Amino acid sequence: MSCIIKTESEIKKMRISGKLAAEVLEMIEKYLKPKISTEDINQICHDYIVYEKKAISACLGYHGFPKSICISVNDVVCHGIPNKNKILKEGDILNIDIAIIKDNYHGDTSKMFFIGKTSILSKRLCKVAQESLYLSLKLVKPGIPLYKIGEIIQNHVEKNNFSVVKEYCGHGIGRNFHEEPHVLHYKNKENSIILEKGMIFTIEPMINAGNPQVRCMKDKWTVKTKDRSLSAQYEHTVLVTEYGCDILTWQKNEKISQKLFNKN
Repeated sequence: MSCIIKTESEIKKMRISGKLAAEVLEMIEKYLKPKISTEDINQICHDYIVYEKKAISACLGYHGFPKSICISVNDVVCHGIPNKNKILKEGDILNIDIAIIKDNYHGDTSKMFFIGKTSILSKRLCKVAQESLYLSLKLVKPGIPLYKIGEIIQNHVEKNNFSVVKEYCGHGIGRNFHEEPHVLHYKNKENSIILEKGMIFTIEPMINAGNPQVRCMKDKWTVKTKDRSLSAQYEHTVLVTEYGCDILTWQKNEKISQKLFNKN
């Protein structure tokens, strides 16, 4: 397993793609209120991607996926299909996953949103999921083995009595939506590729409030927790730099800086 080292011109394009994906998440937040359908959210994002940003949804048609974004509500772990009958209600938590193509290069990011007043468990789950991503980002630099990313995520999540989904992982990204390497969110020393400057990949831990087991629905896309517990996910596309990493999908309200320096 290897990872494509991106050229300067490719990195420049991926900075643009990443920024556009982040801007979709920034844009949609004001629309997220009780009584909106996930289909309406999808349409707003689709129009923004296509008509405002002159970009392409990477999800739409990907292996037959029918919508422009993924919306995963409550016990949906990932790949939730927007639906006019799925109406958001007070207390829901949801992940919106945006992947776009601009100039043939991809940007991929997701985050959690709260609808109205949510439970203490929901907030804590989302906080730990985001913290696990941030801890892994602070680790990224040339010379570290890839499995260290999964190790730090798993340690933080399990210390907080939550669990890490193992069936889905982060991935290399560039001209293709999914490239090597697989970025696991749990420790596996076989995942021993050494990070190098110029690599670009996603880190996107999926964290369950209950057990880590998941089940795929009849639509062959929607993945839910097997025990119906809540699930949360945050995702960034990152570039390995000389001393750390740049978060290509950084958003304005992030609690972490866009450029991370790790000289240790």
